[in-house]
Amino acid sequence: MRQIRLENVSKTFEGEEIISGLSLEIPTGKFFALLGPSGCGKTTILRLIAGLESVDSGKIYLGDQEITHQPIYKRRINTVFQQYALFPHLSVFENVAYSLRIRREKEIFVRDKVYDALKMVHLLGFDNKNINSLSGGQQQRVALARAIISQPEVLLLDEPLAALDQKLKEKLLIELIELQDKLKTTFVYVTHDQSEALTVADKMAIMNNDGHIEQIGTPKQIYEFPVSRFVANFVGNTNIIAGKLIEIDNQQMVEVKGLGNIFVFAPSKKNWMISGCNLFLSIRPEKIYISKKEINGFSNHLIGRVDNIIYYGRSTQYSVMLKNGKKLMVFEQNEEHFPQEVIDYDDNVNLYFQKENIVLLQG
Repeated sequence: MRQIRLENVSKTFEGEEIISGLSLEIPTGKFFALLGPSGCGKTTILRLIAGLESVDSGKIYLGDQEITHQPIYKRRINTVFQQYALFPHLSVFENVAYSLRIRREKEIFVRDKVYDALKMVHLLGFDNKNINSLSGGQQQRVALARAIISQPEVLLLDEPLAALDQKLKEKLLIELIELQDKLKTTFVYVTHDQSEALTVADKMAIMNNDGHIEQIGTPKQIYEFPVSRFVANFVGNTNIIAGKLIEIDNQQMVEVKGLGNIFVFAPSKKNWMISGCNLFLSIRPEKIYISKKEINGFSNHLIGRVDNIIYYGRSTQYSVMLKNGKKLMVFEQNEEHFPQEVIDYDDNVNLYFQKENIVLLQG
């Protein structure tokens, strides 16, 4: 197993620059997710790594070996596509065995390898079935088995679950995690779905609309400590509030028009965090406690009126109108069958949150 490294890679299609001077390091043996909006260049990066497209400039390495212009068949990198790309005229067995047939491996070797691969993707007993008789989830498993049978050093997954329904998608995400853990192969998973990326990734990179990487880190680092408004908004839900940084008696606060001062905490002060600067606060909806009661012990307290409620089963989402006209989104976990406090439309409510749960973002 070897890491993948892109150095100052650029790619243009029909006069439009899709990737510009991109550098990225994907660690060995990890489940790495590349997350970004549609059209930002995620799939292009995958195709460049696989050798399906050639770079205009820059270099690509697999470990210490440069593979920038290496033919596809020499790269030991396989790809699972969104459309599966299976052979409809071949059985499940022959689809999985295809790469071994090309190499003219002995029949006993082929059979052992195919059955090992089918076992890994929970398809034992499906070997003689026709591809067209399989469900979407089963076809995706066949595509995975075909991709892993040759033991690639890197497995590229290009939005592999996009065509599946939500329940099946959740099931296959867990199976992908288990498969990567067994194989210890480097998985690179491309998606525009932030929940998928947060579920599978050991590490992830967030790309913006311009094809540049905004942040790289673990899912927890990116979700809890986004470095920009784009990342905060794209990964999960958040509330963004504009204000001005002030300092009184060595206590940092943000002055928000129509709301007053909100206490904040910056564990690592950035050079742009100067008193009087304009900035933004990011506060996740689940970090806000909502109640009709007055409670002590929180850094910050705002008052508002409930103007929308969405019940999700596991949680309830409230939209709360503040006195300055700003709406805050609040998530409340539904822990009790018969809650002691029921919050309804047009109720006046208190919103509480700790200063440590606010992320300061540059204006």
